[in-house]
Amino acid sequence: MRAYERLINYTKFETGSDDTSTSHPSTPTQLVLGNALVKEMTDLGIKDASMDEYGYVFGTLEANIDNWKGIVIGFIAHMDVVHEVPFSDIKTRIVKDYDGSDIVLNAENNVVLSSKATACLNDYKGMDLLVTDGTTLLGADDKAGIAEIMTFLENLSLHPEIKHGTIKIGFTPDEEIGQGSDFFDVKKFGADFAYTIDGAAFGEIEYENFNATAADVYIQGVSTHTGDAKDVLKNALLIGMEFNSMLPEQERPEHTENYEGFYHLDTMQGMVDNAKLHYILRDHDLTKLEARKEMMKEIGAKINSKYGENTIRLEMKDTYYNMLEQIKPHWHLIDTAKEAIRELGTEPISNPVRGGTDGSRLSFMGLPCPNLGTGSHNHHGKTEFACLQAMDKCVELMIKIVQKYAVK
Repeated sequence: MRAYERLINYTKFETGSDDTSTSHPSTPTQLVLGNALVKEMTDLGIKDASMDEYGYVFGTLEANIDNWKGIVIGFIAHMDVVHEVPFSDIKTRIVKDYDGSDIVLNAENNVVLSSKATACLNDYKGMDLLVTDGTTLLGADDKAGIAEIMTFLENLSLHPEIKHGTIKIGFTPDEEIGQGSDFFDVKKFGADFAYTIDGAAFGEIEYENFNATAADVYIQGVSTHTGDAKDVLKNALLIGMEFNSMLPEQERPEHTENYEGFYHLDTMQGMVDNAKLHYILRDHDLTKLEARKEMMKEIGAKINSKYGENTIRLEMKDTYYNMLEQIKPHWHLIDTAKEAIRELGTEPISNPVRGGTDGSRLSFMGLPCPNLGTGSHNHHGKTEFACLQAMDKCVELMIKIVQKYAVK
């Protein structure tokens, strides 16, 4: 079975995660997919395939080299998809021999996969693309990664002549809500190093990501009858708007790229007497992230000086860090992947991740874990697509990586 066929099967599982849930995993549907993956792994000969109480699926493909004592490599992907975009009743179709033109996904709703808006489409001329009917996401983030790992396992089980060491497999829940590593048992997983299969283009290898902070701005206002409001009323909503206006306008996500960090007002809620602004702060440079936090504090102090002490209360929490420092001592992970990508006829791509990955947190938990592409794009949207041939290449890449570590 090819990887794209598995992806189509996995899209039938409705695995949107839920950041308002207090259960782990956040949605029971992820357990349904987890159980299916355990069965599929067992059918492929993974004798210890299992799912724990938190919805993590683990399994081991034993070495087929006598007296193996080498490096144990793992491959990881996540089962959940974002819940903000419709993720149920996904209808897929294959665009054969893509010609470079726009692809109308849904004429009624004017949903078009535009070659102008999605520049990477030009790389896939003459290839086959898996798309949806434009009413839902595809779920290739990260079911493409799962499909490729499972197809990788199938290839190794069918071809015992491919020599490899011990390989660990992990499928995680709740990555899209930032909880994918919360209950990941690194010791139980048992790998020395791993790769998350959770990127975009084949040939990507990512080892730099944002440092991240969550910031909550609580605003205490004073409400009174508007007829008696002079010198008494303090409108928390307007104070919140004033706070936001004091942040640099050009340092928002919509104005930044590459290594440029940002302040992002994610949610705003409240009434006249109290309000709350929730921000996410991002920067690849930890020193610059600290400067962003200081600016938030300085603005809060200015607001309090103007409107009275305790008008603004600021709470900030770091949520993840740049994995680069954890990867540097183990650069063989990058060199090995790049060498394998080149042998498959592609020049490796290493761009900074403008977000976080399970691999980032796992790297700080003692499992150095860069990220590889899946051959899919436009994640978290209705124009999401995957290239069938690129997914095949991703499977070949994993095979090459384990072959290289078999002789290290």
